[in-house]
Amino acid sequence: MAMSVGSPDDDEQGVMSEINTTPLVDVMLVLLIIFLITIPIITRTVKVQLPKAANIPTVTKPENITIAVDQAGNVYWNTVLVPDRNALIGRCAVEAVKVPQPEVHIRGDANTRYASIGRVLYSIQRCGIVKVAFITEPDRGLGR
Repeated sequence: MAMSVGSPDDDEQGVMSEINTTPLVDVMLVLLIIFLITIPIITRTVKVQLPKAANIPTVTKPENITIAVDQAGNVYWNTVLVPDRNALIGRCAVEAVKVPQPEVHIRGDANTRYASIGRVLYSIQRCGIVKVAFITEPDRGLGR
């Protein structure tokens, strides 16, 4: 690369109208080297065979229990309103000792507070029921 110094006769220095690209190229080469070094480190992962997910329809057995939580936080055992948390724990305790243990399906309204669902889930786990599932609507691809 050539650089224009000007003539020795010029007393005043003129404005340099050319862009010096050498620092830009240096910075870009350093960034390229950094990326080439760090990319193999980032992509290292432990080899694990992940399970394949499939949309399996829910098989409703007569012994399954459906607990619904509406928007106001009211809890329903199948279709019967459960008055309070102790009543829910009592019903769950009766079901927990059965062999085989029934599955509990929780249906929560989309606008229900998470705390309401969490209290129901805590009550079910406290009684010793192992099989708990959440029932959702399938995604039909309809954007909201």
